[in-house]
Amino acid sequence: MIDIFARPLGALLRLIYNMLTSANLDFKYVSAYAMSIIITTIIFKLILLPLTLKQTKSMKALQDIQPKMQELQKKYKDDQQTLSMKTMELYKEHNVNPLGGCLPLLLQMPILFAYFRVMQSPVKYVFESEKVYEAINKSFLWVQNIALAPSAMVNGSVNEIQVLGFTIPLIAVIAAITTYISNKMMTASQPAANDQAASTQKTMNIMTPLIILMFGYNYAVGLTLYWTVSNVFQMIQQFAINKALDRNAKGEVK
Repeated sequence: MIDIFARPLGALLRLIYNMLTSANLDFKYVSAYAMSIIITTIIFKLILLPLTLKQTKSMKALQDIQPKMQELQKKYKDDQQTLSMKTMELYKEHNVNPLGGCLPLLLQMPILFAYFRVMQSPVKYVFESEKVYEAINKSFLWVQNIALAPSAMVNGSVNEIQVLGFTIPLIAVIAAITTYISNKMMTASQPAANDQAASTQKTMNIMTPLIILMFGYNYAVGLTLYWTVSNVFQMIQQFAINKALDRNAKGEVK
């Protein structure tokens, strides 16, 4: 099933990799392979951008009608059927789709699974043979081989830092930090509907970076690179969207 998404991704990576190497853009510390991962990540984020904008508008619309929804919840707290009907009427009145924010997230999942599969089996999906793959440059900055997981690397092949007595790869730390910042920016622009949702949101903001930190240690650096670039793009994107929403809000006040 994942092959349906992994094969097109592998073909795109191969195309971009061949273009970069043909243009002699394969450097000692930034390999064409690493750049291919970065470029494909940006391409997918750009493809999803219209849906992300729609998601943001949908979440903003939901946020705007929260006071009215809370009034309905108080008024019909003992009548769930009427509450559901009135809630749907409120959505219709304000042209709000409560599921409008789900599509970009759903589309990102197969992309993530595809990257996971391709990074685990690059010979199968990207390169012509094991011999060709073994011969290519796989470096990115301080990492000598982005095809390997930090846990499988020998000392000196990946920078590490000490945290509470534990040795953690720097690339995994960066992935975790960008995940935290990205999540905080997203949740800051989409306040929780109630205390329970806010508590869940806060827990996820803490747990998700920790999970990414663990994955960043155990899986190929190429996958962590994809995740980090995706986070950085999302941070820039969210900053621009928030600025645009602020300008619109100030314009409406005037």
